[in-house]
Amino acid sequence: MDKTRIKRYNFLWVIGVSLLFLFMSSCEKNISINIPESESKIVVEGYIYEDTNAYIFLTKSSPFFNEFNASTLWQYMVRGATITISDGFSTDTMVEIEVPELFLHFYYSPDIKGVTGRSYSLRIEADGQVLTATTYLPPALPLDSVWWKPDGNKDSLGFAWAHMTDPDTLGNYYRWFAKRTNHYTYGKDIGEQKDTIFIAPLGSTFEDKFINGKSFEFGYNRGQLANSNKEDDGISDERGYFKRGDTIVVRWCTYDQANYQFWRDAESQYSSNGNPFSNPAPINGNIEGGLGIFGGYGVSYDTIIAR
Repeated sequence: MDKTRIKRYNFLWVIGVSLLFLFMSSCEKNISINIPESESKIVVEGYIYEDTNAYIFLTKSSPFFNEFNASTLWQYMVRGATITISDGFSTDTMVEIEVPELFLHFYYSPDIKGVTGRSYSLRIEADGQVLTATTYLPPALPLDSVWWKPDGNKDSLGFAWAHMTDPDTLGNYYRWFAKRTNHYTYGKDIGEQKDTIFIAPLGSTFEDKFINGKSFEFGYNRGQLANSNKEDDGISDERGYFKRGDTIVVRWCTYDQANYQFWRDAESQYSSNGNPFSNPAPINGNIEGGLGIFGGYGVSYDTIIAR
């Protein structure tokens, strides 16, 4: 094929592509979609840990495109609810507690604490609605050992590690929390704990489907709270790491299948947030008549000194 013919074919190809794009652009049409307002539902986040009093957070669901921050969250909190909890032996009415300066509002059981091997039932009456839930508090399955190890060539930054032995019975579900209890030192003679609460990192929960009856080691990075403004949680080389010198308290939990499924789905949706190729999916809890989760946790604690 001579050069003249090649040039002619190239010219015709460019013209064809241009006409195709012109045709496609002429077919564009602006489409407006009216998204209906979603029904407001009561959302439950409740916990009863072994040897700890039960507590419940109650909020209302928010429309997807509404602004959401600390002040708006305060508006969504449900007040004046009547909540009863029973362990099969006694029933307690939970007390409502509000601390406005901390944007804190929750319900607390003065008399009922978590006991392994017991089931707990919850009944909530709020805004003319009735919600119920049940959960089981399984026995704790302590870790064999825990330690801190530097990450690769990072001398002072690393992860928390543990060795565990899973019982030779299927149906065990685990969740990892940790917090640093050593103190920041500011300009004055005061300090505060690096972490005031236990934090679950992404991927904190797993089941024994593939590890039944096995012994193995595993490690976790340091989790952080949403919107944290701490120096080592921002754009920092220390983000996600425990530092040499940290005192790390590990809260190792067991819980039932419904709770495992809820938190696994929640973590999956969180990790895919903003991904245009992911599909939104419901996060199914154990609350009848509403949304959310009520969970019983068997607990063991360990302390790691990062040396």
